[in-house]
Amino acid sequence: MTSTDASRVGAPWWKGAAIYQIYPRSFADSNGDGIGDLPGITAHLDYVAALGVDAIWISPFFTSPMADFGYDVADYRDVDPIFGTLADFDALAAKAHSLGLKVLVDQVWAHTSDRHPWFVESRSSRTNPRADWYVWHDPKPDGSPPNNWQSVFGGPAWTWDGRRGQYYLHNFLPQQPQVNGHHPHVQQAFLDIARFWLERGVDGFRLDALNFMMFDPALTDNPPAPDDNKVRTRPFDFQLHKHNQSDLNIPHFIERVRALFDEYDARFTVAEVGGAESEREMKLYTQGQRRLNSAYGFDFLYADALTPAVVREAVEKWPATPGLGWPSWAFENHDAPRAVSRWTAPGEARAFARMKMLLLGSLRGSPIVYYGEELGLTQVDVPFEQLQDPEAIANWPLTLSRDGARTPMPWRSGAPALGFSAGEPWLPVGPDHDALAVDRQEADPASMLHWTRAVLALRKAHPALRRGDLTVVRADAAMLVIERTLDGETLVCAFNMTAAPQPFAATGVLIETGHDGERLAPFGALVARKDNA
Repeated sequence: MTSTDASRVGAPWWKGAAIYQIYPRSFADSNGDGIGDLPGITAHLDYVAALGVDAIWISPFFTSPMADFGYDVADYRDVDPIFGTLADFDALAAKAHSLGLKVLVDQVWAHTSDRHPWFVESRSSRTNPRADWYVWHDPKPDGSPPNNWQSVFGGPAWTWDGRRGQYYLHNFLPQQPQVNGHHPHVQQAFLDIARFWLERGVDGFRLDALNFMMFDPALTDNPPAPDDNKVRTRPFDFQLHKHNQSDLNIPHFIERVRALFDEYDARFTVAEVGGAESEREMKLYTQGQRRLNSAYGFDFLYADALTPAVVREAVEKWPATPGLGWPSWAFENHDAPRAVSRWTAPGEARAFARMKMLLLGSLRGSPIVYYGEELGLTQVDVPFEQLQDPEAIANWPLTLSRDGARTPMPWRSGAPALGFSAGEPWLPVGPDHDALAVDRQEADPASMLHWTRAVLALRKAHPALRRGDLTVVRADAAMLVIERTLDGETLVCAFNMTAAPQPFAATGVLIETGHDGERLAPFGALVARKDNA
């Protein structure tokens, strides 16, 4: 057995795996109601598998009143009727597994829906069995909320409830009451839910907003944030979030989660961690062998620009140090605007998208490709009257709408709703997405779709890209050059991150876009073998 074979045998499937995020409302509608569903996903899994990804992550499809489009869960053990049934999920998982795809699902454990039976019981009295499953507190003597904590989506993080004569905490919408993550029965309830899905064959979880699950029980006021000269669109931005999230007891619960997962073979956990302390918390939540497998934050999702310095700063936080966790990376998702629209001008979008995809495929970690990213989809400017996103509506027009990154997947050029649905889609299709539709790109060997497949195939063929060490060789104003090394193979990955040509000679090129042997065109990139002789 060669050393490369040994490294393949010893590595878990998720280490370096490419993951494809599906936002179910917007991927494919099977019944013509304008909303994507689980059977729609199942019908397109062959397409997903052909990309060369290793796993799919499906955003929430659980029973929900949809105040935050599934991130307000009313029943963690069932499928919302707009998405289908549990039998539909079982069929999806079976089809995915037959194609060699792992299946990851979202778990939203920092809060529930206000329609969840737990909360309905909790708010009914101060003495019921679930009275302390959520965060309740008496008002101050003047009737105001218990402290100064603010909601991510705007306004105080407290809502008055006349049934109990108390305020309850919500870090997001009032319809998303904060669970009391410190309560042992709450923790056990979530572990039981996790077991339900693991027994159903799910291969892993993405844990949403995990650092919001616990808080300072003393309800200490948050201090004001220093002025950073940035426009503040929400009261939330005026505070340092020292006490409403990120309690030091979260890692202890994480260890219970990991112990449960270790009862099952080849399962995977990745946490979403945001906020000013995200790097520290991501490492804390993934360190050693008793916590989560991976975490991803917002290094790129909300970056003002994609520059060599930004990439260097992000990747150098995660050296190959024993005991340090494994990173995952995303350039866009259901909460962050489409990257090509954030980071480059329309006339440069095609070249930039190709460079960006090769960069994502070259990083040490697990890359997460958001649905449509493989097509180079742009952000859609959704008119105010068609907005669905509660955050965008509350803060309009000061924030880029999350709706603009959630628009329907364009499957067929010229078809109604571009093949997404036979009915009126829940969000408008992008006006420039017809030219980016899957069928048009399938017919064009030079398309972004074919390029994405080539990038992922290269990553899968070279363990150095999938799991190797990463060294930043160069990160100046224009160029990023990194090396990936494993088992005697070293690959040089070079990226021109500007709209001007840059000199860069290379031989042994495995893949390139915009390279003539001596220089990289604007937003050109390549991966080449390095002669280690």
